[in-house]
Amino acid sequence: MTPITVLITIVAYFLVLFGISYLSGRKTDNAGFFSGNRKSPWVVVAFATIGAAISGVTFVSVPGMVAGSNFSYMQMVLGFAVGQFLIAFVLIPLFYKMNLTSIYEYLENRFGMSTYKTGAWFFFVSKMLGAAIRLFIVCVVLQLLVFEPLHLSFLLNVSFTVGIVWLYTFRGGVKSLIWTDSFKTFCLIVSVGLCIYYIAKDLGDSMWATVYHSELSKTFFFDDVNDKRFFWKQFLAGIFTVIATTGLDQDMMQKTLSCKNPGDSQKNMITGGILQIVIIGLFMMLGVLLYTYAAKNSIDLPVKDGKVVGDEVFPYLATQGFFPVSVSVLFITGLISAAYAAAGSALTALTTSFTVDILESPKKKTENEVATIRKNVHIGMAVVMAVVIVVINLLNNASVIDTVYKLASYTYGPLLGMFVFGIFVKKAVRDKYVPVVAIASPVLSFIVDYNSKVWFYGYEFSHERLIMNAAFTFIGLCLLIKKKE
Repeated sequence: MTPITVLITIVAYFLVLFGISYLSGRKTDNAGFFSGNRKSPWVVVAFATIGAAISGVTFVSVPGMVAGSNFSYMQMVLGFAVGQFLIAFVLIPLFYKMNLTSIYEYLENRFGMSTYKTGAWFFFVSKMLGAAIRLFIVCVVLQLLVFEPLHLSFLLNVSFTVGIVWLYTFRGGVKSLIWTDSFKTFCLIVSVGLCIYYIAKDLGDSMWATVYHSELSKTFFFDDVNDKRFFWKQFLAGIFTVIATTGLDQDMMQKTLSCKNPGDSQKNMITGGILQIVIIGLFMMLGVLLYTYAAKNSIDLPVKDGKVVGDEVFPYLATQGFFPVSVSVLFITGLISAAYAAAGSALTALTTSFTVDILESPKKKTENEVATIRKNVHIGMAVVMAVVIVVINLLNNASVIDTVYKLASYTYGPLLGMFVFGIFVKKAVRDKYVPVVAIASPVLSFIVDYNSKVWFYGYEFSHERLIMNAAFTFIGLCLLIKKKE
């Protein structure tokens, strides 16, 4: 696939995207940017949320990871669905009742200003790292297909990629994202579906038979509790991960809370959970077909340190002439649809949280002053994201999707612990010491994680370290409960 073909595909895609962004973002005020004026149709929000949840990391890493993990990731995805039911019936009614612009305003009302700022900063770090890692994978693919053949630097690649995200989100915020993400979700689903069709057709066998009879399609693992694929590790981690990274994440909840009422918001959340199972299943089926195709045709896949690099399998096979050009075009369309959906959503949420939670602009400024601050913060967030991507490029040495969840288990843990304590324990705490607990919890979690094999007879933590992290925060808050005078 030539660099010119890739560029034409990207330009055509973004011409449509900018048109949607312009039409949906006209006459958007601060309320429209932050919450969509609470007028978004729930069906559209549910469809849009899929695009934001399934990032470029999912598009590239999930098909590649089946060689090492089989279909074990589906155990975690089933946990995601359960977690989304809990969000729908516990968190959504609470957030609507309090009429929140930023969900971290709950922490101020429940605990105090120190906890509020702590929650906002933990979200900021979590989302910035997560969004940067997700966008990094797109930059890597674009570097391989476009910038390197044209002898252009990775820094220019990052500037171009982040600049595109900034351009289509600066006008309308959430109000635009609902519609642009819906378009991107449509492109994502069509792309992965047609890629599966073309690859299965090329193999000449029944798609379902190929997947069913493959050793890679084993889904449930109950045998070894020390195995990272063990069912209860994956399932429980999935429940708490989605509560933390969706229900307690300003990015994901910003669109959900743009629905007209709590009932519509709940429908959106439940529908999204069910759709996510189906779509992740398609990605894993695609992974089996890719590895089967490579084995059947004796193709040498990208290798690093003697192991196949899972994150590079789909990009390599899709773009290096093994399939028709149509598959390459579909891959690029699906990748940028997934990646820019997540990045645009994250940039808008970071702008909202920093403006509302950290600067507290709506409390202190006029509507016009808030608009000016919001636009400046939006530029600042884009610049910080670009810098983080460049740093990640210098440090990258692991599977991207594993890195995303490992970081999330440390940074979202304190948020999960604070919200669980706030909702289920009706006691006041010494607010000024909460930041100490929030910082100490990930540190303790890291120490336990690092020594777990020695301390717990070979047990190795996986994504369930998020639960441990939240538990440390919860215990710390219990120690801060104010005694009755």
